[in-house]
Amino acid sequence: MGPTGTSEGPRFTLSLSVSWDHKRMLRWLLVFSTLGLGACGAPTIVSRKEWSARSLTCRAQLTLPVAFVITDQLMGMECQEQNVCSQRLRGLQSHSVYTKGWCDVAYNFLVGDDGRVYEGVGWNVQGVHTPGYNNVSLGLAFFGNKLGSSPSLAALSAAEGLISYAIQRGYLSPRYIQPLLLKEEICLATQQPVMPRKACPNIITRSAWEARETHCPKMNLPAKYVIIIHTSGTTCNVSMDCQIRVQDIQSFHMDTRNFCDIGYHFLVGQDGGVYEGVGWHIQGSHTYGYNDIALGIAFIGNFVEKPPNAAALEAAQNLIQCAVVKGYLSPNYLLVGHSDVTNTLSPGKALYNIIKTWPHFKH
Repeated sequence: MGPTGTSEGPRFTLSLSVSWDHKRMLRWLLVFSTLGLGACGAPTIVSRKEWSARSLTCRAQLTLPVAFVITDQLMGMECQEQNVCSQRLRGLQSHSVYTKGWCDVAYNFLVGDDGRVYEGVGWNVQGVHTPGYNNVSLGLAFFGNKLGSSPSLAALSAAEGLISYAIQRGYLSPRYIQPLLLKEEICLATQQPVMPRKACPNIITRSAWEARETHCPKMNLPAKYVIIIHTSGTTCNVSMDCQIRVQDIQSFHMDTRNFCDIGYHFLVGQDGGVYEGVGWHIQGSHTYGYNDIALGIAFIGNFVEKPPNAAALEAAQNLIQCAVVKGYLSPNYLLVGHSDVTNTLSPGKALYNIIKTWPHFKH
């Protein structure tokens, strides 16, 4: 069974039977680690190879040290021995990739009730555990405890050692923040001001998807319009597939349509990833008459009958807000569908019906 939650990412809830002692232990675990009083030395980490993980396909890199730690507890994965816990993780990985459409398990590390730390996507790669925090946090999930119970003392101690080690090795800031803390009411609530939920999304760079080198005209910034487009053709919900689709689109645009590069500023996959097209500073080739004043954001796939999933829609909205915050897009921009400004079926009726409800939309 996979992590609790929707396609946007796991929800952060803990069992209603968590004891007061364990709640207090989690709170003090965070305090000790923040003060540098945690366990010394490297924790025992079961590598991906040791638990027989599939090959890691996630590409978005963390910028270290990160400023946040996000914790979660996964239910329905009971285990007390390494071989059984490894089997549970293989099932979780399959669920994450083939059902959720993520590039791997959602977390950087997972702590088993057997007191071992299991490598998720590791220190250097972004997880997909918390929209808005994935690029600035380490995601840590407890698993293996019986349904209705809290993590074992061995698991809590292992997590303490991991956090302490992360600080010692420069993976985690000594002044890190845990924005979601367990309270007596058995819910997770904000303890202090944190980043807005709609932070800039993780952007898969041109180098990451192996774009061809090009030279195109510069963009006039800030842009005045956002044009929502679909690429037509097949969609993608796994990072590696999306990268291949973006490569294919660039080749088609350059070799068949004689564009100077891929036509869009950014492309959004149903893996929740934003793929850099020509980026912020270069003109697109998406809409005649608007290429120098509009950001072209293309959803990968055909959305005439069925809209993109929630992860893709949220990623696009976050990208638009990010553009305004960073000065690439005018605060009083207008948002239109591709079909509003040229004769096309793009962005597809199902997607068009959604963007009509977004801020700044103008028919």
